[in-house]
Amino acid sequence: QVQLVESGGGLVQAGGSLSLSCGASGNIRSINDMGWYRQNPGKQRELVASITSGGATTYADSVKGRFTISRDNAKNTVYLLMNSLKPEDTAVYYCNAQGRYYSSSQGVYNRYDAWGQGTQVTVSS
Repeated sequence: QVQLVESGGGLVQAGGSLSLSCGASGNIRSINDMGWYRQNPGKQRELVASITSGGATTYADSVKGRFTISRDNAKNTVYLLMNSLKPEDTAVYYCNAQGRYYSSSQGVYNRYDAWGQGTQVTVSS
């Protein structure tokens, strides 16, 4: 299987910056899309930003111009740099990765859609 471990996050004042990182490990054969999502209690998880293996990016309208997603394919890691943070950016941020992994028990490559454990980002006004 594939595991995602996130780091970063925390408490910051409005206008400040934070950086998140997420590393993937396991019997990874490939990582296609990687992304960051966020969720508040009682609300649906929403896409913040995503990046393909080729580096094409997508951003939610609410974070365009403020957040930057990047990845290091050699390290199986995705990053999210968040600038000009607003109180409405407060949420639990989750990393996601999709691709194929090798199942030693089955002897085949299977698809995976993995999630990190989540990291809290709190922006105070």
